Amino acid sequence: MSPMQTVSKDGMSTQASPNCLTTAWKSHEPELRGWLRHRLRDQSQADDLLQDLFLKALRQGEKFCSVSNARAWLFEVARNTLADHLRVARHTVELPDDLPALVVEVDAVDTLTACLPRVLSELSDEDREALTLCDLQGMAQADFALAKGLGLSAAKSRLQRARVRLRERMSQACQVQIDAVGHVADFVPRK
Repeated sequence: MSPMQTVSKDGMSTQASPNCLTTAWKSHEPELRGWLRHRLRDQSQADDLLQDLFLKALRQGEKFCSVSNARAWLFEVARNTLADHLRVARHTVELPDDLPALVVEVDAVDTLTACLPRVLSELSDEDREALTLCDLQGMAQADFALAKGLGLSAAKSRLQRARVRLRERMSQACQVQIDAVGHVADFVPRK
């Protein structure tokens, strides 16, 4: 397609393209081609994108003549066209069938929550309620105190005693082992 032809929405070719487009295209087409080829490393893809760029400029018609810097406009549209092309053309690589599965190691403390429901059910109603509301559901201790009609220090003491009993029960029921720095090292899940 020559710079003197345009394409209408119905796909028909018509004459009368602005002369400024022809001049700008002749001046900047070699530089644009080199820029695209350098980024794509595939000459045929670069040529296809260059043609798309030309069609986009051609569709501007007389508006292209009012562009103050034709080179800057062409390079901006070329950059956007390239970005669109790269976004759509994501390359995929087939993985071999004998690729070993990735083993994700999970800290023992993260899997310890499997013991929690059973151990919670073995605690007193008062301990279970304090732990569930404050530690599991995130209720503020002041709100817990208000809801239970307790002073703040009494609510804090109740929660601390419940945490101690939970820790003792978890250590016994799930055979929790603590390392030298006080972190959960291992445990035996309870059925």
